[in-house]
Amino acid sequence: MRNSLKAGLLAVAGLMACSRAVQVSSGGEVTSSPQPSWAAVEAAIGRSGAAQPGDVYRFNFPRSDLRVMVGDVQVRPALALGGWVAFKQVSGGAMIAGDLVLTEDEVNPVISALQAGGVEQTAVHHHILGESPRIIYVHVHAHGDAVKIAQTIRNAVAVTKIPAAPAGPPATPPAITIDTAQVARILRNAGRPNGGVFQFSIPRSEAIRDMGVEIPPSMGLGTVINFQPTGGGKAAITGDFVMRASEVNPVIRTLRENGINVTSLHSHMLTEEPRLFFMHFWANDDAVKLATAMRAALDKMASR
Repeated sequence: MRNSLKAGLLAVAGLMACSRAVQVSSGGEVTSSPQPSWAAVEAAIGRSGAAQPGDVYRFNFPRSDLRVMVGDVQVRPALALGGWVAFKQVSGGAMIAGDLVLTEDEVNPVISALQAGGVEQTAVHHHILGESPRIIYVHVHAHGDAVKIAQTIRNAVAVTKIPAAPAGPPATPPAITIDTAQVARILRNAGRPNGGVFQFSIPRSEAIRDMGVEIPPSMGLGTVINFQPTGGGKAAITGDFVMRASEVNPVIRTLRENGINVTSLHSHMLTEEPRLFFMHFWANDDAVKLATAMRAALDKMASR
């Protein structure tokens, strides 16, 4: 009986140990910190998330409340208004990266709320040109207790008009009326429909690290190409190329040779290795023609 009790206690202790991450302090002492419970993070952030490749858990904050126009194109949330925050379990809790889509008057109240909770900003900029109303993108980063970070994100979102998570199933999205099979063949990648937009996320060929942690493409490091049908086989396209410095201008030249506008060039991170640059673009033209141009630009990069 005594041996059975001892075995049971050892099993419980083992389970408890498995729920914590082991760390080594600067003095060489072994310490531990709790791993994030995604259910607890969901409760703190106030909406459901979804598991992504690379042990990432992602939350979406689409700006379905905004009617954003670029010329005569109404930008769907999945085309360029999809805010998000992704959590990755690491030693010490979680690392997060994300991109909040804000109106101009929301930017600094959100920054103040994030800073109050220890969530840092790594970029503040635009992604598209000529849109109305003006949209600003605030990129975020943090490392620590996942639940506390989630609560900080919730507090920041509360000072905006970002809609609460929908209570019911999503509405039926608009039909995607371009030849998605041909577009996917040209890009040599599988796309996916999302909210009336055909989306691609194409990872780089090399590993990217930040703070010693390998960052998977699902945390915003894939080249994104989005197609929103605009009628007659045409599509508005936008997204961002993720490039090393030597790739930037070859890609720019290829886009301009094909009539695609470059709308922004900047960083999204601060301490990544190797150093990366993110370039956004815009065009509204025949979808197959645009896919061919995108493929030519991808061929100037180290893409998987």
